[in-house]
Amino acid sequence: MISVQNLMKAFPQKGGDVFYAVDDVSFSAGDGEIVCLLGVNGAGKTTTMRVLSTIFKPTSGTATVQGWDIKTHPQEVRNNLGFLTGDTGLYNRLRVHEFIRYFGRLYSMQDDAITRSMNDMAELLDMKDFMDKKIEFLSTGMKQKVSIVRSIIHDPPVMIFDEPTAGLDILTARNIISFIRSCKERGKCVLFSTHIMREAERLADRIVMIHKGKVLAEGTLEALREETSQVDLDDIFVYYVNQYAGSAAEGAKVEAHEF
Repeated sequence: MISVQNLMKAFPQKGGDVFYAVDDVSFSAGDGEIVCLLGVNGAGKTTTMRVLSTIFKPTSGTATVQGWDIKTHPQEVRNNLGFLTGDTGLYNRLRVHEFIRYFGRLYSMQDDAITRSMNDMAELLDMKDFMDKKIEFLSTGMKQKVSIVRSIIHDPPVMIFDEPTAGLDILTARNIISFIRSCKERGKCVLFSTHIMREAERLADRIVMIHKGKVLAEGTLEALREETSQVDLDDIFVYYVNQYAGSAAEGAKVEAHEF
């Protein structure tokens, strides 16, 4: 599972200012559960996921993946998760099966285990027709499928998907959605991010709404509906954003008065 405690990630800005891309974020995701980080572009979703995957070091706070702390045991964290992001690098000169086998070996997998896992994933994601093609000749959807297999070839218990359907056609996107559901069915812990309300409604067991680096609300869709008296997820999201804007404005008034 994933457990995030008071996670913060700050980036220095010109003039000595600091920008908090992730600001005191806490949430959890359990085995056999799909948790969605929902927010507009720039909300802090990708930065949160990059910290969890040990690409970035947190400024403060921490998180654990399968009990391993991201700061003290980063290699164990990486061994236990698969991270799919739009920035996943693909080697265009390699054929698909060569590329996947290369990454399987990086995870110290035996060749027969790589072959079994690769064949299973090719069947699940409908990839058999292009396993022998060079990556440079693949479509965007095909490349996304290769990225998925590259991220999970070692069959990790925790899966992190950052905007997994971005830029994909409707058929490929549906295929990716089905794959995410299959991860849950196999008992994996799944964390995915999106700004598409419909995806969150269809997939998430729990939704973590994030805005300007902060968690606005967390819960099941039913619980969020009950709390806000709204039905549509986009209306629920706007409700919490407006609450946050009102609180921020009130806080600014208090600070100005105290000054």
